[in-house]
Amino acid sequence: MNSISAFLRKLEVPNEGGTLANRWINNDIKPIEQGRRTWTFFTYHNLWVLTNMNISTYLTGSSLIALGLTWWQALITIIVGAILIIVFVVLNSTPGAFYHLGFPVVNRYVWGMYGAQFVILNRILLSLVWYGVQAWIGGQCTYVMLQAIWPSIETRIPNHMAESTGMTTAQFVSYVIFMVISLPLIWIRPHKLTKFLYISVVIVLIFEIVLLVWALATMGPAGFGSTISNRGPGTQEDSIGWVIMYGIISTIGAISAGILNQNDYARFSKRPRNAIMGQILSAGPYFLFSAVVGILVTAATQERYGEALWNLPDLLSAVIETGGGRSRAAAFFAGAALVVSQWGINIPGNALSGGFDLAATFPKFINIRRGAYITALLSMVVNPWQLLSSASTFLSVLSSYSVFLGPMIGLMITSYYVVNRQKINVDDVFVGSSHSIYWYTFGVNWRAPVAWICGVAPSMPGFISAVNPSVVVPRGCTRIYYINFLTGFMIASVVFTALHWAFPAQGVKGFVESPVTKYNTILHYRNKWDEESEVLEREFVKAGKDEEAVMEAPHVIP
Repeated sequence: MNSISAFLRKLEVPNEGGTLANRWINNDIKPIEQGRRTWTFFTYHNLWVLTNMNISTYLTGSSLIALGLTWWQALITIIVGAILIIVFVVLNSTPGAFYHLGFPVVNRYVWGMYGAQFVILNRILLSLVWYGVQAWIGGQCTYVMLQAIWPSIETRIPNHMAESTGMTTAQFVSYVIFMVISLPLIWIRPHKLTKFLYISVVIVLIFEIVLLVWALATMGPAGFGSTISNRGPGTQEDSIGWVIMYGIISTIGAISAGILNQNDYARFSKRPRNAIMGQILSAGPYFLFSAVVGILVTAATQERYGEALWNLPDLLSAVIETGGGRSRAAAFFAGAALVVSQWGINIPGNALSGGFDLAATFPKFINIRRGAYITALLSMVVNPWQLLSSASTFLSVLSSYSVFLGPMIGLMITSYYVVNRQKINVDDVFVGSSHSIYWYTFGVNWRAPVAWICGVAPSMPGFISAVNPSVVVPRGCTRIYYINFLTGFMIASVVFTALHWAFPAQGVKGFVESPVTKYNTILHYRNKWDEESEVLEREFVKAGKDEEAVMEAPHVIP
């Protein structure tokens, strides 16, 4: 028994910054102190450039035109979607910007100390799946680089994969290479990511601008082709207005997982306005820019290659196959830029997100680094190569997951602005007992799951029909599903507010209705935790990082 205890003790998170890890806190999930608040306006600008200027956003135009929209209708859809993305991103990041709390901790005052785990587990699942999918796309970009060096790569690396796997041996090797070269970047602490973000943004911006100029300048007399002039196959919906609405919600849904956990990044802001303005001026515009580049480049190259090549690695492979040495060199550097782009979306957006959430779930044994590496390792279990080649049903579920995320985001925003009136007892989100005002009922705020179910339920018939087309539902159900993010968001918000009004949590109500203003509340806890961190860090250093000495320190966070 002693040997097991000793082994588990070795697995515990090392003491960092003087914070002792327990069931509810470690150094990576406590409020970010002043020394780690290093993100400026340009950090958030750069983060959103990388979040939006990647292959997934580039393909937005293809999905909208496939719905049956013309290019200008797709453009309107993208613009409206980008504006709504800005609104939701900013609203859902303010607790992080002002209180410097991360996504898992924020949900403790929404769902309760134990109830928050439901939302966190959802985000962990999404991090695993999306890391795997984006890493596989990164592997395709690596494949382009190898193909540019060795055009006969499929001959040099003979294929030993069964056709059912949906890949060749060369593609799998490229995926493994991308996974391996991503590992050192995962080691970087979030507050030290600024240099990586700057370098990546310069590379990605230059690449997309050069790509657009090249496509338009070499378009030839044939023009844009049918990508611009024709509609796609469309849907069964006969109202173009509803198709546009579906397209708008789809653009929001594609990034809803990122909207959900924006507090994880906003908490590193030097000043709240750095996060807010950085997001307002970049979250939407670069999404619009990348999607429009995707439409224009695909249209401009359609006649040249005989078909609309929406996927950038496919376009670069066509450049290699039809061009000479210069084309191969250009394709190599383009593939390298796309690898950087995939790092930009996958490291902060999925690896670190999984790290934050796993650190909040097992704070005594997992910190951000461990959690991020666990996310990267487990992402291989989802077999992303099969998801992207054959599992159309699973991809339908993944792309429609905003049915479940919209109500979650609605609860977070409503809880902060309406129920708590922007006044959060920061100390109590780290107390796992009835002494916390966020303990609610046995650690669960029952109002949250009830409101969430009410938000999800109306969209479920349409969701089931979308995943399994053999299930026929009334058109009204389909149209509710088309706007699932907005309906789920609004219904969950209204029900949650009503339940807190009818059945108030007395501890929360008393704290919110106290005469202390929200500004003084924010200032009080920011100063308190900054001072607490400084004291603990001094004691930690003074103790020589000796665990027993730190355990005896008088200012240990409970």
